[in-house]
Amino acid sequence: MTAVTDALSGVLLVGGALLSLAASIGLLRFPDVASRIHAATKPQVLGLLLVLAGVALRLSSGTELATLLLVAIFQMATAPVAAHMIGRAAYRADLVRRDLLITDEAVGMGTERPVAERPRSDR
Repeated sequence: MTAVTDALSGVLLVGGALLSLAASIGLLRFPDVASRIHAATKPQVLGLLLVLAGVALRLSSGTELATLLLVAIFQMATAPVAAHMIGRAAYRADLVRRDLLITDEAVGMGTERPVAERPRSDR
């Protein structure tokens, strides 16, 4: 049973590390703020959760498992809020590529600039 647990733990740890690596590469390579926000939150959070699951398989104490659970809960609670605040700040600082926006739902929230018409090929 421990060989299976060790193998599963190793797979989870490597998978989480690879997702976190992909998130960091995305932060460096993606061209605009919206893409970078996506790279900073989604794969990074899943990578951390996989790493925590891999570590949890190796632990036996209830206190240690509770600590890992708290880390996971706080990460899932704070990452979306941080990404939202970064997105709002980028929008207000006019760092968002408006040519990529199909609809601008933030118009009327302090900035009254219309979105440039984007030609759609599906019409």
